[in-house]
Amino acid sequence: MIKNNNPILISACLAGLCCRYDGRSRPNDKVVELIKKGNVILVCPEQLGGLPTPRVGAERVGDKVLTKEGTDVTSQYQKGAEEVIKLAKLVDCKKAILKAKSPSCGSNMIYDGTFSGTLTEGNGVCAELLKKNGIEVVTENEI
Repeated sequence: MIKNNNPILISACLAGLCCRYDGRSRPNDKVVELIKKGNVILVCPEQLGGLPTPRVGAERVGDKVLTKEGTDVTSQYQKGAEEVIKLAKLVDCKKAILKAKSPSCGSNMIYDGTFSGTLTEGNGVCAELLKKNGIEVVTENEI
């Protein structure tokens, strides 16, 4: 699947870094093996947008991202996505492997905003911006 020399953006939580909303990670064996081969850049759009770790869980509701408590964190998610796209352009990135279902990184399917675990079609804020800029986005479930 990934066969060029351009760096690959990867969600840092998939590498085992504790940057998820709950302060944990979601290491993925296939992703970790890919990282060991080099030429990857780890990112956490939420942290790049200024959100702390841990943080209250959030889900995408239309064009907004709201926490479970109802706080609008859209601007932080947008800022993080913009920082990731700056980095992607700087290093001529063509592909990204991002965390599935995330309101930032999810690709094609994300949580529906009800905090019930229900999925809906859509992309996270960062995944959407990367795709709009011609960068292929897949999740850890697709490698």
